[in-house]
Amino acid sequence: MRGWTDLVINGSFWIGAALGAVGSVVLLSPHILGVELGWRACFGLGAVLGTIVLFMRMWLPESPRWLMTHGRVAEAEAIVADIEQRFIASGHTLAPVTEKVRLRSRTHTPIREVFDVLFRRHRDRALVGLALMAAQAFFYNAIFFTYALVLADFFGVPAASIGWYILPFAAGNFLGPLLLGRLFDTIGRRQMIAFTYITSAVLLAITGLLFQRNLLTAQTQTLAWVIVFFFASAAASSAYLTVSETFPLEIRALAIATFYAIGTGLGGVAGPALFGVLIASGSRNSVFGGYLLGAALMIAAGVIAWRWGVAAERRPLEHVARPLALHE
Repeated sequence: MRGWTDLVINGSFWIGAALGAVGSVVLLSPHILGVELGWRACFGLGAVLGTIVLFMRMWLPESPRWLMTHGRVAEAEAIVADIEQRFIASGHTLAPVTEKVRLRSRTHTPIREVFDVLFRRHRDRALVGLALMAAQAFFYNAIFFTYALVLADFFGVPAASIGWYILPFAAGNFLGPLLLGRLFDTIGRRQMIAFTYITSAVLLAITGLLFQRNLLTAQTQTLAWVIVFFFASAAASSAYLTVSETFPLEIRALAIATFYAIGTGLGGVAGPALFGVLIASGSRNSVFGGYLLGAALMIAAGVIAWRWGVAAERRPLEHVARPLALHE
């Protein structure tokens, strides 16, 4: 269930987006706080949620794998035993342990070894992770961060009403990982990653064509985005899943951070900047060209995942990527 769990948690970003949209509708109303205070209060919502996370962190157990590789075996054993007892108490029967690995504990992984793993030993996996991250970053940031501009400039939607259009958009983004996530564990990683990336690309191209020909209203444009991002959200979440499970367990967090930073730097910066210029031109043809570029990047990433992706479904992380601290 690792794939489904990862996609749903990552997709829960959009629950926050929906709550933020409702909050913006209320707080940006000129009849409640006024223009000067309303947008500041919207930013304040984020600070409140960030503070809550500090307290939530105290309820979460540390990763048993991280504890083991850092020599804190007793703590790791206690956490796993607690999880096992909860399953047994709920009526489940746990299979006996049939395979063991011996790990050396160490305080850290040398940065030299990290680069050797990422860019030499697992070069193909690095290519897959970078392609998935960069494509989804361009796709998402280019479209979502200019969503309000498209609605306002091309469909005349008032700024105070934008939040109502984000609500269904956010719903589609959350339902995609929720409903498609299990298929990543049953059908397989490579198949579903390629399917969601390429499907969202084709749907984006079709939506862009309808937009270019002025066949959409603000409502049907939003419906089209809901359908596109139902698949695109699962695709984007699978990029984080891929990077998190296809590199040795000692550097999983660093791998996520590295590919997220590089991918967002490539796609997340270029996308909004490009689409900002295209939308400012007022030309539907120019915006359509930007959508086709985003679709092409997603198709390329889907093909790369199909060709070089790792079939990590239903396999222990130690089987997917050999631990660096494995004792021979």
